Amino acid sequence: MTQALWPTCGYTLLTHNEAGHLVVTDDFLRFLLERPELSPIATSCAAEVALHHSLVEQPRRDVRPQELAQLQDKDAADNYAVWLRFRQRITTLPTLEASYIALFKGEGVDVPPLLVQHITHILLRHVLGEAPTAMQARAAEMLMHTQKITVLEDGAVMAADDETVERHATQSGFGSIGELLKQGGIKLRSVDLDVLSEDNQEAYWPRSESFDWVVSLNRGQPALDALCEVMAKWVQHFLGVQVRIQTEREINDDHWVWHVGLDAQASGVLNDLYQGKEVDADRMERLLCLFKLEFVEPNDMLADVRGKPVYLAMAVDANQRLKLKPQNLLLNLPLAKRS
Repeated sequence: MTQALWPTCGYTLLTHNEAGHLVVTDDFLRFLLERPELSPIATSCAAEVALHHSLVEQPRRDVRPQELAQLQDKDAADNYAVWLRFRQRITTLPTLEASYIALFKGEGVDVPPLLVQHITHILLRHVLGEAPTAMQARAAEMLMHTQKITVLEDGAVMAADDETVERHATQSGFGSIGELLKQGGIKLRSVDLDVLSEDNQEAYWPRSESFDWVVSLNRGQPALDALCEVMAKWVQHFLGVQVRIQTEREINDDHWVWHVGLDAQASGVLNDLYQGKEVDADRMERLLCLFKLEFVEPNDMLADVRGKPVYLAMAVDANQRLKLKPQNLLLNLPLAKRS
């Protein structure tokens, strides 16, 4: 039922090349121009309106610095400068996939996180294909949106979209929801956020863009299995190699040779453990899950680690937020060669 999966993200405005990778179109650039940061409002000056109109007509045309200097609203001028830099990032290389990887190389990302999130959103929609399960779609949300993690009294580890939690916490009549997910300790049935399970997955599709489903991240729960599946699809699409990913209880491996943290917190913990450093109990408790990644074809790996597993981990920060970085899977695996 993927026709209902994230229908307004702009995915249908892109085309595919022969390899099945996404190609940015003029219509997609026009779609970005309609974002609220750029779309003219009643108080926009004539120069701003003219600039927007000309870019809608010719989304790839050069814009001189003098044109931006003519805008009366300096915030608008700054927004256009950001958009132009982002346009360059996603049109210089042949595919959106190549542009996405290039964003994270060099001296650092120079476009706003919101735009990076948008591109990640579209790429995940593409990677999921035409027949994902609702649980896979919800798991994919974890790779593009920060999650608020709550551990309940019975040990259940629950993940909810952080922006959704914050929005509900500030809206009249929903304060208890945000408070619940911030503090934990109250059963989820007492709030108005639904828990996605194997029994109610069809209800996900009409609300796929609401990002208001909670999932359990306990070992053996379908959301973690779905996350493993989505990460494997992500790696195969970008890198052209097949991998198997499964959850692990611990790293009990005398020949541990490679690991990848799926977020900044987990990277730090894994690095310290690998180097034999002491990791305090607080940091260890923040680890949500360990994974083992194995290459289906060992020859796809670097020769000196061929046949060995790659350990992955994800962890929450001090505010119980999970901020996964799917680019880590693309940049840090021990590939024998990179395209």
